[in-house]
Amino acid sequence: MTVSDDTLKELFNKALDAAKKSYSPYSRFPVGAALLMEDNSIYTGCNVENRSYGLTNCAERTAVFKAVSDGHTSIQAVAIAAPKADYPVGPCGACRQVLTEFSDGKAKVIFGNKIEKAVVKTLEELYPFDSLHELAN
Repeated sequence: MTVSDDTLKELFNKALDAAKKSYSPYSRFPVGAALLMEDNSIYTGCNVENRSYGLTNCAERTAVFKAVSDGHTSIQAVAIAAPKADYPVGPCGACRQVLTEFSDGKAKVIFGNKIEKAVVKTLEELYPFDSLHELAN
């Protein structure tokens, strides 16, 4: 399914709203994410830090886990907003892995600190050599 530019902008705005709920007292770097699922529902998430950094959860994975726990396992598009960043910040490696578990390489990913500077790529462009899907077969 093709996701329109207007839908990507709406998704990005929801990610910005989600960033406002971030629990990031250590990094002071709020991040929000919004996912457009196969049925056009939208799930949001924010980063949730812990003083033991290894227990921190990124915004993207928070949103994915919420969606999957509600029975949605097919992502059409992803928006990631890091409003305090000086430049567009894409998903970390762990999040790229989790996102590819629930979407194909054609899924659009929009990320940035504000919509005017946002970058739009496909998941395949961000994670070009994902070959782990064959493990599920």
